[in-house]
Amino acid sequence: MVRGAIINSTFGAGAELDAFLAAFRIPELLFTLVAGGALGAAFIPVYSRYLSAGDEQGGWRLADTVLTIVGLAAVVLAVLTAIFATQIVASVISPEASPDQQLLITNLMRIMLVTVVIFAISGLMMGILNANQRFLAPALTPSLYNIGLIIGAIFLAPSMGVYGLAWGAVLGALLHLGIQLPSLREVGFQFRPSFQWRVSGAREVFFLMAPRIVGQGVTQINFLVNTTLALGISDGSLVALMTAFGLMFTVLGVLGQSVGTAVFPTLSLFFAQSDMDGFRGTLSSAMRSVLFTTIPAALGLVAVAVPLIATIYGRGKWTQEATTATAWALGFFAFGLPAFGLQEVLARSFYAIKDTMTPVAIAVGGVILNIILSILLIRVVQGSDPAQGPVGGLAIANVVATYVESTALWLLLRRKVGSLYDTQILTTSARVLVASLIMGAVVIGLDRALFSSAPMLVRLVVGGIVGAVVFEGVALLIGVPEARSVPQTLLRRFKR
Repeated sequence: MVRGAIINSTFGAGAELDAFLAAFRIPELLFTLVAGGALGAAFIPVYSRYLSAGDEQGGWRLADTVLTIVGLAAVVLAVLTAIFATQIVASVISPEASPDQQLLITNLMRIMLVTVVIFAISGLMMGILNANQRFLAPALTPSLYNIGLIIGAIFLAPSMGVYGLAWGAVLGALLHLGIQLPSLREVGFQFRPSFQWRVSGAREVFFLMAPRIVGQGVTQINFLVNTTLALGISDGSLVALMTAFGLMFTVLGVLGQSVGTAVFPTLSLFFAQSDMDGFRGTLSSAMRSVLFTTIPAALGLVAVAVPLIATIYGRGKWTQEATTATAWALGFFAFGLPAFGLQEVLARSFYAIKDTMTPVAIAVGGVILNIILSILLIRVVQGSDPAQGPVGGLAIANVVATYVESTALWLLLRRKVGSLYDTQILTTSARVLVASLIMGAVVIGLDRALFSSAPMLVRLVVGGIVGAVVFEGVALLIGVPEARSVPQTLLRRFKR
């Protein structure tokens, strides 16, 4: 959030930052294809098998081979992309942009292609450390990357413009890798290049990577399509879209991804023990908890969108029009929070029962639907304010596709494991929705009646506090069980 506030206030929602965000799409796609989260998820189980058998040298041979192959693949893809960058930008990323804008995107992309190689290496390093029960350094890597971008925005951009931000991304990638090197030395890793792809376990790692690469790859393609469409609207539209999505994703990380990550080992254990009653009960409870938090969060984000965005970004070159455009997109993204949250939990439930293909197949279908809806809705969605442009259509398409994906995951999982206590989930959802609507009405009414001329920070703080109190009070009155259990769980955690 700090990174976004600094970058957005430095550049504003305009053509320069649009170009940076567009240029980043291809390096991110390449990183996803050669490594991404799929590499760690595939490497850790195989590498851990060596450690549990006491064969440390075999584990290092596997790591050397995988790192060599992945690193070489990253170098080849980055070099080829740099050679054909002009054609890629003109035909794929921004075909409707001016020649000057296309040149800027091309130059920025070539700089940031260096990060593909660095992140491919760093991603495997994270897997090695996690498998050796070293978690601090890998956990710090995203923050180090953000620090690099912040340095680029504050210290390099004044003299280099948006190119300073691109070099900040390279610096962030180096910090991402560098923070892990001391811990790697502590666990005894000394890299020795190895092209022995037949080494035991290597082919298994790449085989396990394949389905998740497909799933993550189609998601990146979806981002790429949205980038191309947003660039064709007006200067700053891509910034507004990505900023709104980032804010929504921040809330999702706390309320949805955290639950999915925490419940995954328990679901895996229940399935391994053939305890399907425990599996269904735990999953149902997790889904109700996600809905209890994401439904009011969705209405809350809609209610405080403008003061939230103005408080975080409203300085420097960030304009009121940028706030309006971003709030417009965030309002639509926010309505998808429950679906995004359920998707995180349900997809991990399939992984727990060792079904990796179904979530990938549904993700591919969701991306296709998202792209079709984006192309259609960008032509018809328009708000009353000129800043509330077609970018809202891209957000709506994303939300609708995610609801379809979550519903499909839910229905297909029921066919595999049986009822998930659906009546309880739907009843909880209905009651939470009532409490959330009352909360939203109170916050919006209070804001318009008493605080419309107050500073944005005051409006945000008062709205947040009043909203939380009203929602919790109404939820308790209408008998939502999670209104007691979730706060009690949090209090027990803080007491520890």
